[in-house]
Amino acid sequence: EVLSEAGVSVVVADQMPTPARKFLMAGKSGLNLTKVDDGFEGAYGEVSSAFARAVAAFGPQEVMRWAEGLGQEVFVGSTGRVFPVAMKASPLLRAWLGRLDGRGVALRTRWRWAGWRDGRAVFDTPEGPREIDAEITVLAMGGASWRRLGSGPSSFPTRWRRSCPPTSGCGWTGRRTWRGGTASRSRGSRSTRAT
Repeated sequence: EVLSEAGVSVVVADQMPTPARKFLMAGKSGLNLTKVDDGFEGAYGEVSSAFARAVAAFGPQEVMRWAEGLGQEVFVGSTGRVFPVAMKASPLLRAWLGRLDGRGVALRTRWRWAGWRDGRAVFDTPEGPREIDAEITVLAMGGASWRRLGSGPSSFPTRWRRSCPPTSGCGWTGRRTWRGGTASRSRGSRSTRAT
C-alpha cells in the first residue's frame, strides 16, 4: 500500500484462488487488529533496530487510523485488543483491495512462488511460468501452518527450505538470511530483498 501510494508499480502474487484467506479466517473470531498497550513494542522480544523502528512508526494508533481510513470503525475491548465494530474481516478487506486496485496494484491469484532465476522471482501460474524482475521483493508466506489457507511447506520452494525452514520466520537481503533477528550466510538473491 505504501509503495503504491508513492507511485511505485506493485504486483501482489497469491498462490490461492482468492487473496487474503488468513485475514478472512482471522475475521471469524472478530479480527483482532492490534493491541493498545504501553508495552506494545516489547511484545516482539529482541528484534533488529530496523524492525523496532518499523513497529514504532506503525503501532496500534496507526493501525486503528488505517482501518478507520478504510471506512471501518474500531473499538478497544476490555483486554486492550482492537477490533472493527463489524467484528469481521470482509468489509475491511473489500475496502483495502478496492484502495489497492485504485492505486494500480496488480493482484495475481494462483501464482505460486517457485524461487529465483538470474535475480528474478519465478512463479508457477495457470498460464505457465512467469518471471518478475523487481527491485524489491517481499515474501509473506505464513510459515508452515494453515495448509488449507495456502501457507504450508509446499508454498516454499524446496531448494530454499534448507536455509530458511518454512516453520521459522526469516528473510533475505543480498546474500544473508535472517532467523529470529540474527544473520547467517546463505544463497540469497543478489539484487532482491525478501522477508
